[in-house]
Amino acid sequence: MKVIAKLVLLVLVLVIVAMVSALTAMQFAIHTREVPVPNLVGKTVAEAQRSALGSGLEVQVERQYYSADVPEGRIMSQVPDPGTKVRRGWQLRVAQSLGPQRVAIPDLSGETSRAAELNIERRGLELGATALLATSSVPPDQVIAQSPPANASGVAAPRISVLLSTPAPAEAYVMPNLVGQSLGAATQILQAAGMHLGTVKVSATPAAPNTQEGQSPAPAPDEIPSVSSLILSQQPTAGQKIIAGSAVNFEVSR
Repeated sequence: MKVIAKLVLLVLVLVIVAMVSALTAMQFAIHTREVPVPNLVGKTVAEAQRSALGSGLEVQVERQYYSADVPEGRIMSQVPDPGTKVRRGWQLRVAQSLGPQRVAIPDLSGETSRAAELNIERRGLELGATALLATSSVPPDQVIAQSPPANASGVAAPRISVLLSTPAPAEAYVMPNLVGQSLGAATQILQAAGMHLGTVKVSATPAAPNTQEGQSPAPAPDEIPSVSSLILSQQPTAGQKIIAGSAVNFEVSR
């Protein structure tokens, strides 16, 4: 039994030693694949790519900015910072200088979104963020504001963001109960609320002596309702939600 116990213990020790050796080898392999990030600031993109390629890294120009200090075409900043340890194949993101601002920022006020975009592209600039504002005071799809403003100087990036107008949502109302009111009074209420009168149907009168029992005479085809006619029913009915400009239909008495 003692021999078996010694053998089992020896096997366990060998397994532990093997696991520790494997972990050490993995850590060594990982660290040997890591390289320090070179300093790319001040270099041209071509120079930066050659420098990065020597360390097994890649370079991606992510942004371009105006700068009065860094010559045009040179790298202004980078991520990660120089000296940072990264794995081979890592992509280094850099910002490139466009030199001093030479392009005037155009005035886009009143232009449509498409016209503003073409105006921006024609000057070698980029369209930035686009925001929308619902308004009834400006026609839809027009530039209301921009950033940076027209003719701005000291601009950081060749990018213009715009604020565009969109149609304001129509006002909504709860349909009032107009049954029992005169047609003239109801029409005034509708006009004041931004709605308009739709079709007006004249109801048949109660049964007359010369009609059969259970029947009512139909109104004359050319019968025109009077402003004093009382409203018997309405569509939409009271309590329904309606939009400004909607038509309201009535059935009125003769």
